[in-house]
Amino acid sequence: MISDRAQRLLKVLVERYIRDGQPVGSRTLARDSNMELSPATIRNVMADLEDMGLINAPHTSAGRVPTVQGYRLFVDSLLTVRPLRKSLLSDLQRQIGTVSKPEQALSSASSLLSDLTAMAGVVMIPRHNQESLRQLEFLPLSGNRVLVILVLNEKEVQNRIIETKRHFSPAELQQMANYLNHSFAGRDIREVRQRVLGEMEETKQSMDRLMSEAIEMAQQAFQEQQEGDGEGDFVLAGQTNLMSYAEMADMERLRQLFDAFNQKSDILHLLDQSLSAEGIQIFIGEESGYSVLDECSVVTAPYKVDNEVAGVLGVIGPTRMAYDRVIPIVDVTARLLGAALNQNQ
Repeated sequence: MISDRAQRLLKVLVERYIRDGQPVGSRTLARDSNMELSPATIRNVMADLEDMGLINAPHTSAGRVPTVQGYRLFVDSLLTVRPLRKSLLSDLQRQIGTVSKPEQALSSASSLLSDLTAMAGVVMIPRHNQESLRQLEFLPLSGNRVLVILVLNEKEVQNRIIETKRHFSPAELQQMANYLNHSFAGRDIREVRQRVLGEMEETKQSMDRLMSEAIEMAQQAFQEQQEGDGEGDFVLAGQTNLMSYAEMADMERLRQLFDAFNQKSDILHLLDQSLSAEGIQIFIGEESGYSVLDECSVVTAPYKVDNEVAGVLGVIGPTRMAYDRVIPIVDVTARLLGAALNQNQ
């Protein structure tokens, strides 16, 4: 449990650090909090907050900065979100709602997110209607080549040829296909792809050889399907804005982050996690699960087409972002983009 006094001081500390980017000392807290507390009392409260893992002291500084856990408590319990000004809302409606083509709406939304927040704006390209895996078949070709047949929904058929590490007999290929169909038939293709490319890798060691090879073949097939179907992509704007934040000025960290933007898979996986979520999602620092984003926060919101979630958009910036401003900008932009895409269908 954290006392009301400690919560109030934490709120002041986080807001001051977000504004100035400098460690906050007890004297500053005493002045900004408007609480009749002695510096000694404030230092004791800060020590308690530090023991709880909510703040820490960078290097030898006498001041304190919020930790990921401190930001999380602030965002979940202490944050006061400010509604957008009417003039800003009108500008957003005009710039997103008046474009005539869906791709222009996506590009406009990502640019607006970047311009309004001075961070990186990202908009996932809309997913197609839900596709379910009905059946998967492997047919032997010459050498180590295998024809993969994917039957989606009721009638869509996709074929691709993959190269395997060894030759498989027709009986082996049938057994592998039976295993994969038993595991995945009837499931949404995005869920299948995500499990095959990610989670199943962790359990391959416990499978027998043929089943492990089946997963490897499915990984190859679904990787190519993702690259060839025009989905699994996003529009990004303003990534160079991140270079202006002192806490992100480490060139090696920036290089890794820009590599992640170019490779896209990690960012897309994070956005995918928000597809099934309701409303705003906030990943702070290490909560994203990707070390390259340890110094970043990602604020996302899903947008809808025909009352179905079609994609996700958001802002990527330093953990020291003005959440009270960013959250309503992301929320409203998602609603306006969905409305624009519905209008342009």
